[in-house]
Amino acid sequence: MPGSSLWLLPPLTHPLYSILTKLISSTLPSKCPSEAASSPKVKPHFFLPHMTLTSDVPPSVYGSDPQAWLDSIPFPSAEHVKVRFGKVKSQDVFYRRCYISVGYEGVKDLAGVSRARGVFGEEDERGEKTKEWLEWWRKQFGPHVSLMYGDVPITEEKMREVSRIIVDAGVALPDDGQAASGERGMYDGWDGGVVWLVPSDGPIQEWKPIAVIEL
Repeated sequence: MPGSSLWLLPPLTHPLYSILTKLISSTLPSKCPSEAASSPKVKPHFFLPHMTLTSDVPPSVYGSDPQAWLDSIPFPSAEHVKVRFGKVKSQDVFYRRCYISVGYEGVKDLAGVSRARGVFGEEDERGEKTKEWLEWWRKQFGPHVSLMYGDVPITEEKMREVSRIIVDAGVALPDDGQAASGERGMYDGWDGGVVWLVPSDGPIQEWKPIAVIEL
């Protein structure tokens, strides 16, 4: 990915942080080895659970003090950020090989101000370029939490198996018949979270935050 990215992670104390981390780093690679390690670039890739708010942030935007830049962004407060899971999907795109879709309305303002400040030089999500981008983003693929990267298509049968693995781990998905919001250990998303600024133009194993802010 060119430049840097802004990510939203679950609160570190939320059960989904550990649930999703285990799914990405061990459960899915062990149960779906070919899908989780499907190209020379994937061995497999281990990355922390996150929803990308925007990529393409040039280093010149945050300069020599990325933390000060991140602190200056008028992010919505935690109670106005609601990550709610949709269905498990797959696209023929390396970074969206397998992911959980996320409801647009609960994160659009957060993604909008991230794109506005990081890429377009606009004040917030009400800028004209940002509004156009939000509509494009929603239609193209929208907010999501990636679970596997890769080059090999995932069959419908395998996707059903992946969905079962995710539900068994404690993630509530639409129409899975499971309880949500913490009932019986099932979680359909989180509120608020932590925003990371991550240089994402290098190898995936080198993706580390250079600035962090809790909503």
